[in-house]
Amino acid sequence: MRVAVLGGGSFGTAIASIAADNGATVRQWLRDAALVDQINHEHRNGRYLPDYPINPAVVASTDLAATVAEAAVVFIAIPSKAFRGVLEQAREHLRPEQILVTTTKGIQAEGFKLMSQLIEEETGSSHIGVLSGPNLAAEIAQKQLTATVIASDDAVTRAYVQAALGCGYFRVYAGNDRYGAELGGSLKNIYAIAAGMAAALGMGENTRAMLMTRALAEMSRFAVALGANPMTFLGLSGVGDLIVTCSSQLSRNYRVGYALGEGANLDEAIEALGQVAEGVNTVKLVCAKAREEGIYMPLAQGLHHVMFDDVPARDMARALMENEQSSDVEFMLSREAVSQAHQLAPDGDA
Repeated sequence: MRVAVLGGGSFGTAIASIAADNGATVRQWLRDAALVDQINHEHRNGRYLPDYPINPAVVASTDLAATVAEAAVVFIAIPSKAFRGVLEQAREHLRPEQILVTTTKGIQAEGFKLMSQLIEEETGSSHIGVLSGPNLAAEIAQKQLTATVIASDDAVTRAYVQAALGCGYFRVYAGNDRYGAELGGSLKNIYAIAAGMAAALGMGENTRAMLMTRALAEMSRFAVALGANPMTFLGLSGVGDLIVTCSSQLSRNYRVGYALGEGANLDEAIEALGQVAEGVNTVKLVCAKAREEGIYMPLAQGLHHVMFDDVPARDMARALMENEQSSDVEFMLSREAVSQAHQLAPDGDA
């Protein structure tokens, strides 16, 4: 199989190496000619994965047309802000039968568009997929056992991606809720920032468990309100991705949150990271969308106040504990039902 990867970041590089390990002919497109030369001659991405070798069969190039020309599957691993621009460049070189898969966990501000929706708009393809899951690039580069999900309503897309990437250390499961899987991958970045902040503040394991569980409730509430399947959030692209991103210092969003918890401002935290943390932009976009749609998201809104309104992180954590005590799983017991019960309870007993 011929595989193309657009993007030279840590995850794009990891995906290229997986496909080559699995026997595919792999071409990787990057803008940086010096990094292309390093990948081709040293088989290493010194900027994003400096400590891990890349399969020498991966051939990097700055020629976008040549990279996608013969590919059966094209993985697009471009930061969300540049995603549409790269699609516009690639569009004339793509063929209708090619499989187009986004690995980017971000949202475009204009129209609140997910990356797979941009692919649909720009290409009109009927073979679109979303690759999402608990997939830290550094661990994949170490060939640690990892699982992901390819979400698509197109069976051909699911089958091709499983064939391209499924190997002894990388397992690819199938799903058909593309929108839910993609929202899960984007939304969990918000709560990874919150988890990093909580860790820096010295909060314990009980707090972390509460944070992740309530984060899952918010993620699924938001996504279902926009048309996703709540069951998607029980899988790899939901709770799986949330757990790893909220637990690991390898997560870029976690590291931004940790810096904020230590007292850095947002600009300082981003500068210290030196890479794109998609969650920073996602917090702003999701909170605006939640207000517009009337979706209850106290954790996300609280984090927004810390990041953009200079509210101290510890003060915000205390305020969140004073919010209304609501339902655990609202798909079983609605928040409205709990609120009605509170009105009937005597003071102090609710």
